[in-house]
Formats: sequence, C-alpha cells, structure tokens
Amino acid sequence: MSIFLWLLFLPAVLCQLSSGSLKKFPNALALGNNFDPIIAAYWTGLPHHRRTPFSVSPDGKSAYLAYLSTSYASVFIQQVDPATFAAVGKPVEISGAREAGGLVARNDGFAVLVNIDNPSTEHPISTIVRYKGGTKAWTRPVNGPGVHESDGLSSSPDMNGDLVYSEAAGLYAAYFVVTAYTGGASGHFGDSIQYVNDSGEIKNIAGASSTFGCSHNTGIALEEADAAPFASVCAEDHGAIWLNTKTQYMSGVKIANENTTNGVSGEPMGGMGGSYSSLALFPGTSTYIFAWQSRGAVSLTRDDWMGDGYTSCSPRWLNHNVAISMLKDKSTLQGPEAISKVGAASGDDQVTWITKSSTTDQQNVRVAALDSSNAIVTWEQLSNPHCDPVPLSCTGTFSGTFFQQVDSQGKKVGEAISAKDVLVAGDMQRIEGKGVCWPYVSMDWDLSQPKDRGTYVSSMSFACIGGSGSGTPAPTSQQSTATPSETAPPVAGPSETKTESSAASVPSPATTLVTPEATNMNTRSPATTPTSSAPYAFTTCDAKNGCPDGLRCYSFKSGYSVCIPA
Repeated sequence: MSIFLWLLFLPAVLCQLSSGSLKKFPNALALGNNFDPIIAAYWTGLPHHRRTPFSVSPDGKSAYLAYLSTSYASVFIQQVDPATFAAVGKPVEISGAREAGGLVARNDGFAVLVNIDNPSTEHPISTIVRYKGGTKAWTRPVNGPGVHESDGLSSSPDMNGDLVYSEAAGLYAAYFVVTAYTGGASGHFGDSIQYVNDSGEIKNIAGASSTFGCSHNTGIALEEADAAPFASVCAEDHGAIWLNTKTQYMSGVKIANENTTNGVSGEPMGGMGGSYSSLALFPGTSTYIFAWQSRGAVSLTRDDWMGDGYTSCSPRWLNHNVAISMLKDKSTLQGPEAISKVGAASGDDQVTWITKSSTTDQQNVRVAALDSSNAIVTWEQLSNPHCDPVPLSCTGTFSGTFFQQVDSQGKKVGEAISAKDVLVAGDMQRIEGKGVCWPYVSMDWDLSQPKDRGTYVSSMSFACIGGSGSGTPAPTSQQSTATPSETAPPVAGPSETKTESSAASVPSPATTLVTPEATNMNTRSPATTPTSSAPYAFTTCDAKNGCPDGLRCYSFKSGYSVCIPA
C-alpha cells in the first residue's frame, strides 16, 4: 500500500456515531439505463439487493459503479465523481454479461468480474474484463473452456463472487461460485479462486489458487494482501464458516459453526446478490474484520458425510443475529476458533455478537474499515420475523438499516444508529472527507414476501457515514444495541425443555435437505414468480424420496424438496 493511501486511512474518527454521522445523496447518479434493484434468492424467492459493485481509485480522483441492464444480458460500468456522485461520461457496456460480481477501480480505468455467456457451454463463464483509458485492454475467463481442464471444467450460472487487487503483489484475485460440467465434480457446486496478473494472464499459484473448493458456497469473502494467498472466507453447506486463506477449501481455521443443510449454506454473507463488504482490512495494519448473519450453534453432532473432525449443529435461534470475528492477520484469528467437539451443548462461545436478539431478525450484514482502528458494521433489521426450521431466511417488517462502530479489537464504540430511508446495496468504500460510502436504490424495502423483480429505476443514491463530507443528513434514530449478557437465552441442551417462541426455538433434530447425491431431486432452479405471500408454502411430497426415518418430505413452491422432522 502506498504512503498516500496509508495516510488517507489514519484514524480520523475520534467520536462515536451520532445521528449527524450518516449523510445521504439521494438519486445523485443518473444511470442512463434502467436497473432492476431486486434479485430473488434461489431457495426461497425472497428479495435481496441486486449488487451494484462500487470502487474508488487509489488516488481518490475517480470511482466506478457497475449495474445490470433490465435486459439481464448486459452490465454497464459508469464512472462516478467521488465528490458529487454524479456521472462522468458515458457508461461502458459489456454485452452478454449476466451479473457483475466485483469491481476494482484503478487510476487509469477499472477491472470488473462478470459472468458472460459462452456459446460452447450451457452457462455463463466468470470473466475479468480490464479497461484502461476508456479502451478494453484485455478479457480473461477464469473458468470454462481451456481453464484448468485437467481438474475438470466449470461454469458460473450465478455471479456470487468478488474481485480484489493488490498493488504490492501486482495481482487480481477472483473468488466465485462454480458448478462443474466435466470431471469428478461434474454436477456439483463449489467455488474457485483464481489469480490474474496485470497483463491478464492467469497465474497458477501453489497454495493460493483453487479450482473447486467449498461445497455449495453461497457466502464468499475476499480481501487483498501484500502477497498471495489473499485473505479468504467461505461458508459451506456442511456446518461451518472457514478462514480458508491457507487451504482454499472447507478446512483451515474454523470461524463459526453454523446450521446448514446439504445444498444450503444459509446465506451468511448475503447469498444471491451478496459476497461483498463482508471482510475488511484495517489500512496500514495486518488486521481484518469479518461480519456475517448467524443463527448461532448448539448441540454439535458428527458430520457423517465429511467424517471425523467435521460437525453439524442446530441453530440457537431461528432468527439471525449480527456476528463479527477479528483476524490478527490474513490467516490467523485474534481469538479462539470454533470448536469441533461432538456432543458439545454450545458451539458459538467464540463468537463476538453485535446483536443477540430472539425477537428480531438481522439480514444483509456488511462491514467496512473507516480508518486504521475503526470499522462500521451495518445490517437490516426485521421486526415480527417469521423463520422456518431450515437454514434459509426470514420474512418480516423492515424496521431500519443499523450502523454500529467497532474498534480493531472488535469492541463496540457507542450505540448503533439507524435509518429507514437508507439501504446498503453495493460495496462500501472509503472516500476522503466523506468516510465510508456506498450506493443504494431509494425505495420502500419490503421483506414480507417473495419477490423476484423490482420496479425499474434510472438513478442511484449514495450514503456516507463517519466523514465530514456535505450531504443531506439522513433521518435517524438511535437504539441501544444489547450486549450478549443482556438478552442471551439459555443454551438448549439435550435434556432441556424449549420454552421460547417459534422465532427463537431450537429445532431438533437438524433438518436435512434431499440432494442429488441421495435422490434424483433437483437442488436448484430459477425461482418462479410467487403465487402467494407465504415464502415457503410447504406441500407434502407425493413420492418416496429417501428421507431418513423420522423425517418427512416437503416441497417448496419453487420446486425444491427437503426432509424435516415429521
């Protein structure tokens, strides 16, 4: 990191957040093209923010925003004035791109990670496109035909991923979800980490590159480091979140035990439209902060699928809370890792909780470093949540976006502030004088039912927190964020009686998803337009389906089938 950038990130925030800390710039950016702000989760059809990748150049003079056209077949990259958030010039169009999954602003242009249709495969291929001075410099597919063929070929029908760049290493790193279509993993979902140099050449780096890693990973976190491997986190579908910088697999340092089901990792880092601003480096240090949504972990059991050393768990709550983990460096936690002790009643004692509620749900958890010793953790809160006993999501009434300042030791600084008219839908980036800024669409945010598309918009709003830049102060309300000791319910041990409401109860046994490995059922397909307001709308399966004894098969309205306790 250059001396200029290091000085830029010296501690500037000496006071805790207040209502005046959050400023908004409504509809500041005219897009020039329409944009659909909603993407549906493929398991439930519930709405997520369609990601709008946002990045600021190292010299602070330019910024870029990427968004998907309403044809769903082109990605536009618009240069943005970081002082006013107004458009600069005409956008660059990447035809055939289905989604943008990461953006890096450079002093001379940008690089973007997209999935682009490939005529020789049935699905799009993850691709890095580099522009310099307004002209395309190179295009580099990072999976698909010709890429690590001996390991099996993969495609990326969904663009869950991220792209980062290290000036010190001279490398881009792309971390993205894949499905294999040749080789031993054919038909399965995993993830891949690929490194590309400044000339657009893939560099196969031992101990850093990966062709097929964490199973059914819908939670990716990636951040730059001075040398490969870069810091990475994955959420897999067998019961854990891993700091897998050194392994690039579902192993390494266990950050958390999580309730999962085969095929479902629980969207801890956003799921569809997610995998951004979940892991942040405190500039000028080796310290990182990771944030995610968690249901907690109780009643650890052996994961018979993976074998010894791997565990499954039941959730402490059916609703989600905000969790953080502090990293001493890119491969080491500041505190203890999560246990893997079969029979343990509690599996989340190592977690640092920002919230610990049994009556509200927390979603869309993000984090960004404000300076070298402060970070902002943000999330959306739902009141009166309805959460079903599978590791998916919750519906409820949106009650605001919350912002909590924490220090580099993971301690909360002051109280959280909140606003109902500000959302977080794109990467959170530091802008000198403004603090941490991000793009979002000004709209009424409805999380009460499934929705696969939104109302098209032609402008983008921005908000900033923790800086001195001018803008419209966002109407906010302060709310005390309870500490774990204030609201933590007792751990539901094997012999205890559950007395809490359905939103906080701990289902037992843990649910199991029927997957192709066990049956002929399909694990995923595009979500269909909802026909009712219920997010899950279970119906009993009408065929014998291989559910274990004591479990009954139910079908989602979108076509998926699960085994849940009879």
